[in-house]
Amino acid sequence: MGIEEKIPDGILLTNVAKLLNTARKNSVWPAQFGLACCAIEMMAVGGPRFDIARFGMERFSASPRQADLMIVAGRVSQKMAPVLRQIYDQMPEPKWVLAMGVCASSGGMFNNYAIVQGVDHIVPVDMYLPGCPPRPEMLLDAILKLHEKIKHGPISGKPDWTTIDGAPYEKPIERDTRSSKSLPVDVEIQPYLTAPFPGSGT
Repeated sequence: MGIEEKIPDGILLTNVAKLLNTARKNSVWPAQFGLACCAIEMMAVGGPRFDIARFGMERFSASPRQADLMIVAGRVSQKMAPVLRQIYDQMPEPKWVLAMGVCASSGGMFNNYAIVQGVDHIVPVDMYLPGCPPRPEMLLDAILKLHEKIKHGPISGKPDWTTIDGAPYEKPIERDTRSSKSLPVDVEIQPYLTAPFPGSGT
């Protein structure tokens, strides 16, 4: 005999973490950060055929201060990296990041000095979605898997990465960034220099 048998009908036993995370899971507001062709597939998810509104995510937030999930869709240039980090820092906790497509995940086919070789060099990524570009169904599947991570996560919204299954967490080996000529991500954005128009007299 447990307490479950003594309580009257209509009473549900749960804990605050499960209740809060279930509410969070069903009300994730994404901030789209579309940079390339993956953004077109992300826009298709908002349409009637795939209908992301079924999962309470029809409101794509225009302000990072009202967003829970950043979907980085496309390649990130070195000049865009500080902007991406600033937008991430403006999002309130708890926040999640989904790297959509191979360009956001690892730089894709762009192996040069101008492209960041994976958005995880700038912000912590919670979910990677492969593809070039990934289909809208794949994005929906990744979002549903992220919902499960949110639902079973701690009350703070972010898991404690110091231990995994009771064992101490070991930082993964740094992957090869494939480009030794990459600029540091914390480069300040410089204003564009403009030349005078021919014949303007200046």
